[in-house]
Amino acid sequence: MNGMASDHNTSSQEEYLPHYLQKEDPFASKLSREADIVAGFYLTVIGILSTLGNGYVIFMSSKRKKKLRPAEIMTVNLAVCDLGISVVGKPFSIISFFSHRWVFGWMGCRWYGWAGFFFGCGSLITMTAVSLDRYLKICHLSYGTWLKRHHAFICLAIIWAYATFWATVPFAGVGSYAPEPFGTSCTLDWWLAQASVAGQAFILSILFFCLLFPTAVIVFSYVKIILKVKSSTKEVAHYDTRIQNSHILEMKLTKVAMLICAGFLLAWIPYAVVSVWSAFGEPDSVPIQFSVVPTLLAKSAAMYNPIIYQVIDCKFACCRSGGLKTLQKKSSLKKSR
Repeated sequence: MNGMASDHNTSSQEEYLPHYLQKEDPFASKLSREADIVAGFYLTVIGILSTLGNGYVIFMSSKRKKKLRPAEIMTVNLAVCDLGISVVGKPFSIISFFSHRWVFGWMGCRWYGWAGFFFGCGSLITMTAVSLDRYLKICHLSYGTWLKRHHAFICLAIIWAYATFWATVPFAGVGSYAPEPFGTSCTLDWWLAQASVAGQAFILSILFFCLLFPTAVIVFSYVKIILKVKSSTKEVAHYDTRIQNSHILEMKLTKVAMLICAGFLLAWIPYAVVSVWSAFGEPDSVPIQFSVVPTLLAKSAAMYNPIIYQVIDCKFACCRSGGLKTLQKKSSLKKSR
């Protein structure tokens, strides 16, 4: 019986054809022309805001590059990844949505899929490194003080190598990049899991090393940070002003990192759920009109981070100016006494 079941599964996998092989033209849009125009305008606005915002973050950071802390260096790297997605990837999808079809062929599809996966993976691994840096700085001060700027640059080299490896593995014949079901965008070929055991192993490896494991590290780090902050807030209040200011700065960086991770995961989790369902659920069971919404939401993730930087910076500036005023009042009181 087991042999018959395995034979049946093997034959069903061999008989399965992904959506891009079922039709003569896999790059023709499956959406209405009006829906493609709306999606094109949406991505245009997202792309412009993301390019300007992340470009501004990189420009302002370059003016004080010698004073950047390790966590801030990682944040700049995140802005580079987001800018890469906006400049390298979004023009392809915007032109295709307005053209009502993917116009760049298979080579363009593979390039677009690689670029999206490369910069997306780089963003997530950068946020993982930032969360670990915050965890060490807040929860293990002896390790946190050991981390210096050159360690951050070594970490950047590891991040780019990691993202390059996983984004390039599909070109070695293990996986592939393919058009989305709606036709005007390309992504990792999640549908390989429906075709063979090797495809399932590849998709599971991608899910674990490029999504589940980094997300678990991020969640662990920030849960530990929250617990540590709750227990140590009263202790910090008794320290002198210099230690309090250092603590405020560390917490500011931690808030930025937490909000960035939350925004990234909220934008990408719906797309990840749809992708996993496409890989391991019933073949072609995800409606085409439904699959485009998580894709557009994921493409907007690069826009959130500059907004988060500005909001936190404004709040921090207000707090810092308020703190300076109170310090000035204290000093004037001492002088008068």
